[in-house]
This record gives sequence, structure tokens and C-alpha cells, in this order.
Amino acid sequence: MDTWQTWTVASLAVLFIGLSKAGFGGGLGMLTTPLCALAFPPKEAIGILLPLLCAGDIFSLYYYWGKWERPNLKFLLPGVVVGVVVGVHFIGRFSSRELNIAIGVIAVVFVAFQVFRERIFRATGRFQPNHTVGVPCGIAAGVTSSFAHGAGPVVSMFLVPQQLPKEIYVGTTVLVFTWINWIKVPFFVANEVITAGTVLKSLYFLPLVPLGVWAGVRLNRLFSEQGFMRFVLAAIFLTGLQLIFNFRF
Repeated sequence: MDTWQTWTVASLAVLFIGLSKAGFGGGLGMLTTPLCALAFPPKEAIGILLPLLCAGDIFSLYYYWGKWERPNLKFLLPGVVVGVVVGVHFIGRFSSRELNIAIGVIAVVFVAFQVFRERIFRATGRFQPNHTVGVPCGIAAGVTSSFAHGAGPVVSMFLVPQQLPKEIYVGTTVLVFTWINWIKVPFFVANEVITAGTVLKSLYFLPLVPLGVWAGVRLNRLFSEQGFMRFVLAAIFLTGLQLIFNFRF
């Protein structure tokens, strides 16, 4: 990409952080990493995005403070720490092409999960969270979050069967992802996924996070969530395929 194309695509990716936090759901956030990986080398893209995701978490915590099921943390976080350590370790062993493929696969799997999750959970009864399920889910969330900030499907698989009220479900998701993102920070710094260079670029993009929140609030009034999410899922799927197959145009 030319320089202006790189920064345009990356800016669009960062806007989706705010749009996701504004109420369109985690599906929007999943578009962020694949888009940014089209603009920058994947390891650099992951490092640039983490401080911005942490900033977006602050907005989310403000709106959903106290509206969560805190016990989910004790079931998920032990596994998350293990998963982050494993995930960050392997980031340094993958080439840029291999990381792009990994991010693309996670994106495509996410779309498949979103399409079929109602069928997946329709026949299940209410799930009582526990460490037996929570620790493996936490490990998977830590690994996928390290590679692509893409732990959404794993966390959903743990939370959705609990049949929480909608606001409590969203608030619990906010709480869990805030912890996951902040747990990653020291490991990303120690393994040079976050560097002085990525932090500087994060600061360039930082104003786009609240702008995305502002835009998301207004887009919510103009478009139905269902119609908008169909567009987003299509975009995630196509971006994932591009990262996997590296089509030439």
C-alpha cells in the first residue's frame, strides 16, 4: 500500500474500536486487527492496537460500571494468563505471512461462529460457570487475543450459555476484555510487541477512539443493528480471506 492508503485503512480499523464500544457489539471490534494487519506488518499492528483497545475499555467501563457478573473473572483469568504467555511466545516465532494467515483464520472462524451461534446454544440449558470449563476457555481466549485481539468467540461461548440479562452480559464482556487487554500489556512490552515506535503510532490514532464512539452512537440511530452487523460480518470474512490468500489486484 501507499502511505496514504496505509494510514487510511489503519484509521478505519481504529474507528471500529469506538464503534464496537458504542453498542454495535464485539463483531465490529473483530474487524480491527485484520484491517490493521493489511496496513502494517501484523506484529506491529497487534502492538499498535493494544493501547487503543485499553483506551476503549475505559469508555466501556464508564457506561457499564458494576453491571457485570464478577465471578466469571475467577474462572477465566487463570487460563487467560497462561494463554497470553503461550500466544506472545509464538508471535515471535511466526513470520509476517504466517501471522497474517493466523489472523485471517481467526477472522473467518469468528464469522462462522457468529452465523451459527444461535444454533449452537439453542439446545443447551443454562450453564453454571466453573473452573473445569473456564480455565480451558481462558487459555483459548488468551492465545487468540494475543494473535489477533480476537477472543470474542471464546468468551461468548463461556458467557452466552449462562443466559445473563442483556445489559449484564454486555457489562460482563466489558469487564472480562478489560482484564484480558491489560494482562497482555506487560507481556507485549517484554516481548517487544509494544515498542516506542508502536506507542507513538498508537498516540497518532488515539483521537479516533472517542470519535468512533461518537459515530457509533449516531449510526445506532440510523441503521438497525442486524443490518449493520451483516455488513460487518461480510467485511470481516472478506478481510480474513485476503489475509489468508494474499490476493493480488
